[in-house]
Amino acid sequence: MRIIGLDPGTATTGYGILERKNGETRVLDYGCIRTAAGLDSNIRLNQIAEDLKEILEKWKPEHASVEKIYFKKNIKTGIAVAQARGVLIQKLTESGVMFNEYTPMEIKVAICGYGKADKQMIQQMIKTILNLKKIPKSDDAADAIAAAVCLANSIALKERLK
Repeated sequence: MRIIGLDPGTATTGYGILERKNGETRVLDYGCIRTAAGLDSNIRLNQIAEDLKEILEKWKPEHASVEKIYFKKNIKTGIAVAQARGVLIQKLTESGVMFNEYTPMEIKVAICGYGKADKQMIQQMIKTILNLKKIPKSDDAADAIAAAVCLANSIALKERLK
């Protein structure tokens, strides 16, 4: 089974592709969809959609994990992230990929056992859990991988409980 994790953003959307096979989970690919600052938001959102479409066509994931939006102060940023998130969800739906949503705190608890884990803790745990040689860069890609691991663990638990 293949899972894509997504960390939505307008400037940078992180993604991570995992494969779960015979009880083992491994990273197939990760990175970021980047859009140039200064472009109109409709152009940026379209680029996110087109780039995600290519990633979905290449890796053909069956499941997706999308990080829910969390923001404290800047509502303008929150709205832009919500728009990017909407584009991601639409493309997943169009491609027939089932998706789950997790808050940043749920992902942190699933990865680190601590809901206030910082970026470095998450990156180190991703490296350890997936037996990677180095910590995944960037933060957005690492967050996307973490979201995918969260879903992979949830699916594995459901399978064990059957």
